[in-house]
Amino acid sequence: MLNVNIKSKAFSSSEGEYLAVLKDLSFECADRSFTCIVGPSGCGKTTTLRCILGLDSDFTGSITVAGETGSQKVSAVFQEPRLLPWRTVEQNVRLALKEVEESSLDALFEVLGLSAHRAFYPTELSLGLARRASLARAFAVEPSVLILDEPFVSLDEDTAIRLRKLLLKVWSDRSCTALMVTHNLTEAIALADRILFFSGDPARVGGDYLINVPRSERDEETITSIRRDIKNTVNSPAASGDR
Repeated sequence: MLNVNIKSKAFSSSEGEYLAVLKDLSFECADRSFTCIVGPSGCGKTTTLRCILGLDSDFTGSITVAGETGSQKVSAVFQEPRLLPWRTVEQNVRLALKEVEESSLDALFEVLGLSAHRAFYPTELSLGLARRASLARAFAVEPSVLILDEPFVSLDEDTAIRLRKLLLKVWSDRSCTALMVTHNLTEAIALADRILFFSGDPARVGGDYLINVPRSERDEETITSIRRDIKNTVNSPAASGDR
């Protein structure tokens, strides 16, 4: 579904230096798959997502969505909810919608636990509820590809676990292709079919790990076992993360 082939991406510093961020970065995400990108801070993960979203087109290479026609939609969930404070939860979700079946929207609010908060303003929400609202906005457009940039960062672990489960439920029901950046290896193992490890300076894919264990069987012991296998088999510093 998603094909990323970035030959090079660089920034110019204030001193006029040429700073290469990405080089020979190439990967594909299969239709309806869930892929996580893991890597150290500053290695180009968010830059990659910005290129995919079209927020940064100053790179050499190509990014394509299979069968791209106008009906193929790419939506995003960022680290911050980015809700307009003067609009209610429902108004924020409807911003990107031209037409929507009310039953579909009702079901989305219901599964994300937002039915009672549709008329709330962002300042009236906890951070966890605001993150749910940003998920609702992204899924409401029925995207072909969903991009997530550390959507659960800064949440306590109990809240993050609940939101991961909600994300998986909505994603599995709506069958889009998901690509998510996270620093949390445990989170990546819980969510993904496949984990890409970014490494190097400039960044490239330094490791690629497929997870064949069904998500329903990924308990604490299994996740620990997968972490151990990743550390032993993936030749990338990011594979030995401590979270």
